[in-house]
Amino acid sequence: MSEDRTSQPDKDDKPQKSLLERIGQALVGEPKDRNELRDLIREAHKQGIIDPYALLMMEGVLSVADMQVRDIMIPRSQMVVVERANSPETFLPIIIESAHSRFPVIGENRDEVVGILLAKDLLQYLRDSKQEFDLRESLRPAVFVPESKRLNVLLKEFRQSRNHMAIVVDEYGGVAGLVTIEDVLEQIVGEIEDEHDIDEGTFILEHDNNTCTVKALTPIEEFNEHFSSNFPDDEFDTIGGLVMQGFGHVPKRGEELILGGFCFKLLRADSRRIYLMQVTRLSEEQQKEREATANESTEPAKG
Repeated sequence: MSEDRTSQPDKDDKPQKSLLERIGQALVGEPKDRNELRDLIREAHKQGIIDPYALLMMEGVLSVADMQVRDIMIPRSQMVVVERANSPETFLPIIIESAHSRFPVIGENRDEVVGILLAKDLLQYLRDSKQEFDLRESLRPAVFVPESKRLNVLLKEFRQSRNHMAIVVDEYGGVAGLVTIEDVLEQIVGEIEDEHDIDEGTFILEHDNNTCTVKALTPIEEFNEHFSSNFPDDEFDTIGGLVMQGFGHVPKRGEELILGGFCFKLLRADSRRIYLMQVTRLSEEQQKEREATANESTEPAKG
């Protein structure tokens, strides 16, 4: 009599283990704090259990709980705003040039944010310019958050309220900047590129005002060739690494560095790396003025 082979379980037909089960099997012991958890995750990466992108996301999730809104916000000075008193003919060029989807609307000054304007609400007006556009009726309520709010809490609030932007206020109630849901998500998944970013194969984007947008991953050799500069590439491969060394710390968005006759202004960065910079070539006179201003700001007060 032949054996019923279908009743015999195949030894090779084992259920696939989940990622967490594989990590638990590979690593012995339970983490007692976040630092130990990070070490376990990195060890799992070394053993090939998780890929580099998964490692990046896991570390990002852990870092979000330790970070505050002030760490990633767009500074007040860099906010692209619409003035309540202006007509559409006045603020439409600003909206088109910036290519953002949401804009704080201000009253007398930047401390008076009266609402948020969505670019899509202007589509009807663009289709029929004869139709009168009432800015006040188009405003959405602005959400205000303190600088000290934790990013994980903010992300939860964004999801619950379906808001994508919040105005950041300091301890005195003044506007310190703004933060978007994209800013928070980039701390977890890394840079989120959109249709307005530099193309994947391009490192340097020229502008008309003696200024360029430059990716931090631009090879120093290519940067030197484009700008006829002479930055060394023996210690760093990319211009971002050279700029990071110049700062001496992981810079925040909006910080500037004068280096080798250029002004490097951070356009996009997170708590771990630089992504995008605005690079302006300075004349000798401009460089002396910038350096003098920087020295004055660092001198101790007399008296």
